[in-house]
Amino acid sequence: MQRFFLLILSLAFAAQVYAQRTAGLTHQRDTSFTTYSAYKSALKKYPDIRIVKDTVIPSVRIEKDNIYFNSMQHPLPMPVFSPRLVQGKKYPAIIIIHGGGWRSGSPSQHYPLAERLAAKGYVCFTPAYRLSTDALYPAAVQDLKAAIRWIRTRARKYAVDTNRIAVLGFSAGGQLAALLGTTGQDSIFSGGNRGLAKFGAPVQAIIDIDGILAFIHPESGEGDDTKSISAATNWFGYSKTERPDLWKQASALTYAGPHTPPTLFINSSIDRMHAGRQDYIDTLTKYHIYTDVHSFPDAPHPFCLFEPWFTPTVDYIVGFLDKVFERRRY
Repeated sequence: MQRFFLLILSLAFAAQVYAQRTAGLTHQRDTSFTTYSAYKSALKKYPDIRIVKDTVIPSVRIEKDNIYFNSMQHPLPMPVFSPRLVQGKKYPAIIIIHGGGWRSGSPSQHYPLAERLAAKGYVCFTPAYRLSTDALYPAAVQDLKAAIRWIRTRARKYAVDTNRIAVLGFSAGGQLAALLGTTGQDSIFSGGNRGLAKFGAPVQAIIDIDGILAFIHPESGEGDDTKSISAATNWFGYSKTERPDLWKQASALTYAGPHTPPTLFINSSIDRMHAGRQDYIDTLTKYHIYTDVHSFPDAPHPFCLFEPWFTPTVDYIVGFLDKVFERRRY
């Protein structure tokens, strides 16, 4: 509680010094990061890669018309990918968060992953969230906290075991996933409750695919505004020198501790994409919390969207969650 009030005071003080930048609030969709654009960029160095496409899996049921929060400006969908449900049985769930620099990208980029994981017996949710073109930090975090609570309110409908929920994300989504997982018991991002405050937002596992753990860190490349405004500066509305408190507040490493869930890292060969990872692992090791790391040497940042990396990524996820959730395969 003391930390919360000190943080509020520091935010109020800082807000009097710097004006928040709103030029990035274009309210226009940013399509700069798509699976195809990432493919065209990576193809130059990796000519044998293949885009992973949606597949029709008979055992997987798909619902794409769910809206977990709705307003005239921001209807936020929550597609659901379910395995064939057996009456009376509960299933672990995975929340999959897309990347795109907090400004671009789409949940649809991870439909193939959701389909494949649902076929393995997981109920998968791919929520949208407000990007920095529509709302600045912490709106995305609040939205995704509300998404977790929405899932908990519908646990019976989707046969979700609320004691076995994992949050997974790629790139900016990985940063968000780690932040959600490390603040599951923290009220600091509760502004997005959407009337679901009685439902908590804890998760029991974190899967971070090339998402940073600390914005202000010797390994971090975020916040370089020398040539153009960086993605993170656009998201926060402040540079890291103007509001370092916000940048630290949004860093999972700030909260890592005895209540942090087991965490899996799946990484490319680009070190800055997992800034703070070793410090995070060292903290969890101190509290005897399980972590695991799988890295793909010489892989591009968006490796999880392409073969030959997609299938082993799925295998790493399933192996980790089966171990954490002590789940028997069937």
